[in-house]
Amino acid sequence: QVKMVASGGGSVQAGGSLRLSCAASGYTYSSYCMGWFRQAPGKEREGVAAIDSDGSTSYADSVKGRFSISQDNAKNTLHLQMNSLKPEDTAMYYCAARSLECGLLHRLRRYVYTYWGQGTQVTVSS
Repeated sequence: QVKMVASGGGSVQAGGSLRLSCAASGYTYSSYCMGWFRQAPGKEREGVAAIDSDGSTSYADSVKGRFSISQDNAKNTLHLQMNSLKPEDTAMYYCAARSLECGLLHRLRRYVYTYWGQGTQVTVSS
């Protein structure tokens, strides 16, 4: 059974940084895709950043140059380093995974993902 647990959220002022982590257990696929999504109140869940098992990454335009996705394969952990945070980054952040690579066209599309974490809240004040 795959379980994904997200952590690292919190409250910061604009311009600050946070590092989210997602620990995946029961997940031993050699080919996979993992990503971070976020959902603000009243808005749809949107893709933020994702990475395929070959190391290819995708970022939403709104976070390019500020956020960085990485993975620690030895620990089965996914990270999202968020710098220069803005109030519009405020949302619940979710990690997700699937047992196949996503490819460029689908990495940030939530419907291709099978497994989801519980979410961690990020609040950025101005």
